[in-house]
Amino acid sequence: MTSEDSPSNAAEFTVSEISGALKRVVEDAFGNVRVRGEISGFRGQHASGHAYFSLKDEKARIEAVIWRGSFSKLKFQPEEGMEVIVTGKLTTFPGSSKYQIVIEQMEPAGAGALMALLEERKRRLAAEGLFSNERKQLLPFLPKIIGVVTSPTGAVIHDIIHRISDRFPLHVIVWPVRVQGEGSGAEVAAAVTGFNALEGALRPDVIIVARGGGSLEDLWGFNDEVVVRAVAASEIPVISAVGHETDWTLVDLAADVRAPTPTGAAEIAVPVKADLVAHMATLSARLSGGLSREFERKRQAVRAAARALPGIDSVLALPRRRFDEAVTRLARALEAGVERKRIRFLEGAAQRLQPVLLRRTIDGRKQNLSQVEERGERAINNRMKTDADRVSAIWRLAQSLSHQGVLKRGFVLVRNAGGGMVRSRAAVNSGEHLELQFHDGAASVQESSAHGGASPSRSEAKTKPKTSRQGQGDLF
Repeated sequence: MTSEDSPSNAAEFTVSEISGALKRVVEDAFGNVRVRGEISGFRGQHASGHAYFSLKDEKARIEAVIWRGSFSKLKFQPEEGMEVIVTGKLTTFPGSSKYQIVIEQMEPAGAGALMALLEERKRRLAAEGLFSNERKQLLPFLPKIIGVVTSPTGAVIHDIIHRISDRFPLHVIVWPVRVQGEGSGAEVAAAVTGFNALEGALRPDVIIVARGGGSLEDLWGFNDEVVVRAVAASEIPVISAVGHETDWTLVDLAADVRAPTPTGAAEIAVPVKADLVAHMATLSARLSGGLSREFERKRQAVRAAARALPGIDSVLALPRRRFDEAVTRLARALEAGVERKRIRFLEGAAQRLQPVLLRRTIDGRKQNLSQVEERGERAINNRMKTDADRVSAIWRLAQSLSHQGVLKRGFVLVRNAGGGMVRSRAAVNSGEHLELQFHDGAASVQESSAHGGASPSRSEAKTKPKTSRQGQGDLF
């Protein structure tokens, strides 16, 4: 035994030596460990890119650090309160005599932890209004360009293009992204933002975010907060088609429309062209029929209104009558007014000019009588001359139409013994005495059948003096 004042034979160490020794012991003993705990005090990455926080359970706490190079390789982003299983090594920090775990890998502590994280994130984002129906946009009925955010090598893009080609062929733009693994969420968010940044003819009218089915871990990139915010902020309507119908992600809640499958998203995005053509034909027929019925109804209404309206004669009858009466009254009033003024004028003038007017009136009447007498004589002379001219014309016409004029042209008038005219050969009897009337006299002959004609009763015809006949008888 040694007394208290005796020198100790224990070796002396400096603080640095003790700290270094502990560091080597800890790192050698715990160079590769897996630790399960709840993240506490996580505030994101430091300006240097490193992340500092703690892992805790019900009884203890351990400091943790993720260096910048390891942080970028994590499949999941650490979040406050998230239960995780980390892989790394323990080390000490001599400056504060603390130990900590340097994390190289991190994963959620089972599906239950992921679901709890998912529910917590869903609740937080819903509180911000990112999932509200008021933010939802209506899809265009017939888009011209469709943007698809998915893997370019999977079967999803082929199914979407095939279904769009069958229903309504149009232009499809594919933005290739990774749909699983580290960084997939950031690529999907960048694709949605990139489509919204396009302008002109390349800007799509609707965006389809699509991926095939998978586990919760496979679809975790579509639960990333950055993806949810990008989809919610998209000015272009977004259709979410992530996983199968039973799968759901936060992107489904933020999108404007959720499709059960990628093929279903294509069916939602575009209508069937054949159905549209048939529907348009039906609408055209209905429109034509409706227009015809409407025109016919309007025509019937116009005809009914026309029948109810009075005719133009009925409408104008009363105004015409009033106008005629006014014209009549106006004429009478004008005549009466003129007559009254004339009478007043004459009465006034008569008193002053009565002797003069009387003399002028007598002289005027005499002059008028002389003029009437002269016109009467001229009228009588003109009438007598006109009648004489007419009588002369009638006489010349009678002379030209009398038988004397005909006889002068070499014709002969034949009469029988009784003085009647002979008009045909059959009216002459055999041996009958006939009288031939020439323009300058008459001659008697006897009909002779033996000689074929009539012969004179004496060797020379007896010339009769020309007689003048009055009246109508001298024509025969």
